[in-house]
Amino acid sequence: MSRFFSCVLVCSLGFSLPLLAQTSNGQNTAPDNTRVNQRDQNPNHPTAGQQKENRPDLEITRDIRRSITSDKGLSSSARNVKIITQNGNVTLRGPVGSEQEKRTVEAKANEVAGSGHVKSELEVTTKKQSKKSQ
Repeated sequence: MSRFFSCVLVCSLGFSLPLLAQTSNGQNTAPDNTRVNQRDQNPNHPTAGQQKENRPDLEITRDIRRSITSDKGLSSSARNVKIITQNGNVTLRGPVGSEQEKRTVEAKANEVAGSGHVKSELEVTTKKQSKKSQ
C-alpha cells in the first residue's frame, strides 16, 4: 500500500514541477511582434506561406538553404533567414548579424538563383535590437 502512495506522490510531483517552472521564470511581458506582423500583412511582401510548390522553385530554395546552412561562419540568425521562391525569383527576409553576413547570404542566393532573381529584404540587427524586438 505504501508503495502505491509513493508512486502517486512521485507521479504528481513529476507532473507539477514543469508547471511551476513555467510560471516562475519571471517573464511577465509577451513578445511584441506587432511591427513584423504588420509588415507580413502587406500583399507586396511575400511570406513563407506563399512559397511555390513546383519542383524548380523548391530546388532553388533547397539549394540556397543548403549553401547558407553549410557556412558555419554565419550566425544562427543568418542561417535561418526566410527564403521564398516564386517562379524562379527569390526573396530573402529576416535578421542577420552584420552587413558582411547580409552580403554573404545575398551572394549565396545569387549564385544559385542567378543575378537579378534575388530580392533582399534582410535586416541587419545587433544583439540588443534582436532581444528588444522579441
